[in-house]
Amino acid sequence: MRLRVPAIPAIPAAALVASLGLVLAACGSSSSNPHVAAAHDAAPPFLSQLHSVSQIASTVPANGDVNPYGVAVVPASAGRLVAGDTLVSNYNDKANVQGTGTTIVQVSPSGSTRLFAQISKLPAGMACPGGIGLTTALGILPGGWVLVGSLPTTASGALPGLNPAGCLIALNNQGVPVTTITNSHIAGPWDLAVTSTATSAKVFVSNALGGNTSVHKGVPVAGECTVVRLDLALSATAPPALTSSTVIGKDYPWIANKAALVLAPTGLALGRNGTLYVAETQTSAISAIPAALTRTTAVAARASTIATGGALNAPLGMTLAPNGDLVVVNGNNGNAVEVSPAGKQVATKTVVKNGAGDLFGLATTASGLLLVNDGTNALDLYHG
Repeated sequence: MRLRVPAIPAIPAAALVASLGLVLAACGSSSSNPHVAAAHDAAPPFLSQLHSVSQIASTVPANGDVNPYGVAVVPASAGRLVAGDTLVSNYNDKANVQGTGTTIVQVSPSGSTRLFAQISKLPAGMACPGGIGLTTALGILPGGWVLVGSLPTTASGALPGLNPAGCLIALNNQGVPVTTITNSHIAGPWDLAVTSTATSAKVFVSNALGGNTSVHKGVPVAGECTVVRLDLALSATAPPALTSSTVIGKDYPWIANKAALVLAPTGLALGRNGTLYVAETQTSAISAIPAALTRTTAVAARASTIATGGALNAPLGMTLAPNGDLVVVNGNNGNAVEVSPAGKQVATKTVVKNGAGDLFGLATTASGLLLVNDGTNALDLYHG
């Protein structure tokens, strides 16, 4: 049983003016201009500016769900969504069974919390193969439509025997499910990144299941999964509608894991040049998918690796820093690692000491990194 640490007082609201971590295409990556590149190289790493962790609030709702995974900062007020608040999805239920969490909580910059959604079951006419287990895949689209991934488990917490399993659930700005997105390309959606206009969105999803290569008593044990781009049509009055889906990354190894449920590609970050970066948990690597916005063919994981090993130790969530570098958090040791778009590991900082299993989803804020702590079931800010 993990010991809980005392809550650190909430920091002032002004320190938490946030930009949506999942929509950081404007932060960009490297430039072909040698003068710009030189300036980037001379700048100190983003992580070198961060030194302290402050707890903002507990993420445990009234029903007792734990294991906060996804993080999405609200970019604009709509319905019950308030600009600057943060949505957090929970993956475990009160009994700590993985893949059975059903809640999304909303946390204000001052630390007040409320339930945004509880998806115990879907309305009639909506389906999610296997059921509900809300993952790190969490994002907000124009108009306040919220997307959240579901990778459900059985009652005992085992991976589902379905192939594909899971779905994306779209909720309106009141927290009510309005549609689900399912097809053969969506198999255990584990994380997502999104870029959008007022009328369309491109949603990139890392799958944790699919492509089964080993099955035991009907339960998948290992396989090779994919990264998929979903093109959505947006409207102020109608739920997001899937117009096409394209597999853009393939052959990412995944394996069932008793402690972590599954080790698979997790964090995604989209660069200004259209490259999609993928954090691979099982192989402790980062890969890059070029022309992710438009490509029609899939790049193999091993052919697109830009960084592996070193300080990377089961990387999970990933976001872009203001300087265009990638920041990932490790699943095995509670460290954050900063990696340049070219794959150079430029900084490593300990966020949670002896923090194996503590860190998952994260987003960049005006003053540091907003991240969830699974050990304390809280939303934290890592700041200067």
